Amino acid sequence: MTSPSSATTPAPTRTPTAVDAIAENYLARYAALSPIEATYLGLPGHDEDLDDLSPAGYAAMSALRRETLASLADAVAVDDIDLVTIASMRDRLGVAEEKYAAGMDEMSLNVIASPLQNVRDAFDLMPQDTDEHWRTVAIRMAKVPTAMAQYAESLTLARSRGDVAPRRQVDACIVQARDLTADDGYFVTLVAEAKAGDTALDPEVASDLAAAAEAARAAYVQIADFLETELAPVAPAADACGRERYALHSRDFVGAVVDLEETYRWGQEELARITAQMQEVAEQIKPGASIEEAIEVLSADPAYLLEGTDALRTWMQGKADEVITNLADVHFDIPGPVRTIECRIAPTQTGGIYYTGPSDDFTRPGRMWWSVPKGESRFYTWSELTTVYHEGVPGHHLQVAQTVFRRELLNTWRRLASWTSGHGEGWALYAERLMSELGYLDDPGNRMGWLDAQSLRAARVVIDIGVHCGFEAPAEVGGGEWTYDKAWAFLTAHAHESEGKLRFELDRYLGWPGQAPSYKIGERLWLSLREQVRERDGADFDVKAFHRKALDLGGVSLDTLRDAVLGNLG
Repeated sequence: MTSPSSATTPAPTRTPTAVDAIAENYLARYAALSPIEATYLGLPGHDEDLDDLSPAGYAAMSALRRETLASLADAVAVDDIDLVTIASMRDRLGVAEEKYAAGMDEMSLNVIASPLQNVRDAFDLMPQDTDEHWRTVAIRMAKVPTAMAQYAESLTLARSRGDVAPRRQVDACIVQARDLTADDGYFVTLVAEAKAGDTALDPEVASDLAAAAEAARAAYVQIADFLETELAPVAPAADACGRERYALHSRDFVGAVVDLEETYRWGQEELARITAQMQEVAEQIKPGASIEEAIEVLSADPAYLLEGTDALRTWMQGKADEVITNLADVHFDIPGPVRTIECRIAPTQTGGIYYTGPSDDFTRPGRMWWSVPKGESRFYTWSELTTVYHEGVPGHHLQVAQTVFRRELLNTWRRLASWTSGHGEGWALYAERLMSELGYLDDPGNRMGWLDAQSLRAARVVIDIGVHCGFEAPAEVGGGEWTYDKAWAFLTAHAHESEGKLRFELDRYLGWPGQAPSYKIGERLWLSLREQVRERDGADFDVKAFHRKALDLGGVSLDTLRDAVLGNLG
């Protein structure tokens, strides 16, 4: 067992190398080109600005990637850390260049992760405690009209090439923009509720904020009108992006090349295994019950019920803090600053649950956000406990915040900006499974919640790959060609969330190809790697050491992770 003090004892300082200098230069220039991402990463000095979302802005980002890749081609690694940096940067920047060349940047529009959401989301991560903080918010918000005009310019260019997001995504984004600009929407509410601590804002700051928010609100009205009149009429009815583009999306999100046909079959087999396990747990909850009947029993049990978002946030925080206390120094080395996580209810109402990492100096802690759909006020802990482990510890918070902490080992790009969904989301699913292995999900209700979440993630693999690649639909929904109705029937047969959450889920899969399967595919590859190390080390296998070695690499691609852990780089 690690002593409490050793968890925060710094490792020997590593002298930065020429490879580190390439990475640091890239990140500094990247942050200047993407102030939104700089805010997300917790890099100071960019909070007053927004990205150039015009074609020229994307071209500038491409030029930076190409220049950096050229520098990496001549770089000489002096140690294993350099080898990982070179491999990871080549992979991440290389696939980004392929996507740019394919026209995917300028056409970006979907319900969860496109400039429409990213611009607004940036404000959630900005400090909002003092008049000066709010002054900065107002300065950035006053630039939203320019950003939205640039975004429309890029969408127009993409349209001229025949690259337009599916009609379903366009229509849903119109609704999102209209919701943000409603009288009870984000911009009006932000101004009405803005305070400097417990006191009213300085009148000048309040005036500037109100004017900026009204300008931003008008800009979102205009982008909604643009989508309605300029994109919707020419947007394709088909949701699928096609096999060729899907392979590129998949490689980007997973961080590895996977056999899509084999993975599609595996997804259906994995879903069948999970369903069988759920039926076993249903029998424990109520002898003779179906899965659906067991879930009804759990949802009627007041022991699992939370009323209202305040109760949800308090419960989230309590569970997140508890597991950090229990796992620190026993199953994981958790540095002191990483032992703090903040749970919040998001100011949006899309239904997403997500994590944002700490700032570089940890003055902004890692945060777990819950975006509660409008009208939902009842929550069931049996179905949500596993999500706390996914977003908190040992999931994203441990993974991301520990990497941020490792400044004595890693350059800033490795600590803050090297993220691959298959690595990150795969680890978070692996973390849920680990909590099951450690006994934290032995309660039948909580175990049903974990399996239900696993069922959703496996269903994602089937729907996402099947729809976008044009594979034959499963027999349970009639086989043949995938349609929205078949995808909805398949999803609702294997997931037990509210209709609002599941509608958003399906729209997300259809508009963000390759991302949703990266969770389950990533978990599969993490488990495979653990078994490879176990077989290699035999009786000397130490799972805690495996976790430490793997996490200390940062959010590299899964191919890079495997090669680095197994010693195959170089």
